[in-house]
Amino acid sequence: MPTIPSNLIESFSRGVSIAVQLPISVFEMISDQPTPIYAAVYQTANRLLDEIAFRTAVMLQKDGFPSLPVPASQILDRKNFHGAISHKAVARMAGLGWQGKNLLLITSKYGSRVRLVTVLTKAPLENDQPIENHCGRCTQCQEACPSNAIKGLSTKNHYSSRNEALHFDRCVEKLTKEFTEIPEIGVPICGICIKVCPFGRKLKNTGQCNRAAGDSQAGFTRPLTGQ
Repeated sequence: MPTIPSNLIESFSRGVSIAVQLPISVFEMISDQPTPIYAAVYQTANRLLDEIAFRTAVMLQKDGFPSLPVPASQILDRKNFHGAISHKAVARMAGLGWQGKNLLLITSKYGSRVRLVTVLTKAPLENDQPIENHCGRCTQCQEACPSNAIKGLSTKNHYSSRNEALHFDRCVEKLTKEFTEIPEIGVPICGICIKVCPFGRKLKNTGQCNRAAGDSQAGFTRPLTGQ
């Protein structure tokens, strides 16, 4: 798994993945571009996740296990849109969901309407397992994508690279050169493929998803509060 710096996970044996649900109604307001309300909710969720990750890391540290909260939405490599670690990859290995055709994490209960954060730790937590892809023949995200970036290819587990599933340059250009410039947006978001995903779309806005787990090879595992 690529990280910044490249040796980021060498000091840690486990990773805790935490997700919070975003309100469905926020996405139902989106038509052909992100809304200022979505931008505000997106940033609020990131701040909440950063606080949860910080508190989790401090809790684990007090128990004697060095831990590192990784910011929820910090871009360190702007050319490739990479952060310190892929929260989506950690969450997928943790069994929170699968990698969708839009390359976002998709959960069976909330769809892609979640934001993610990661806590790296030396705590000897029990591993969980990834789950298989359930997108099947669905092409709703591909058909709705305003930049025609989603290729619509199926995979059982995960894609070998994001270019296998996505015309990444098209997506980035739409986000950075158009959507970010919309008044009161200011962040590279879209939300259209999230809105149309059938998983979780008809759910009531109930609660928060907070579960994590992992792949023993990568060393990712559930948090002490996991269910």
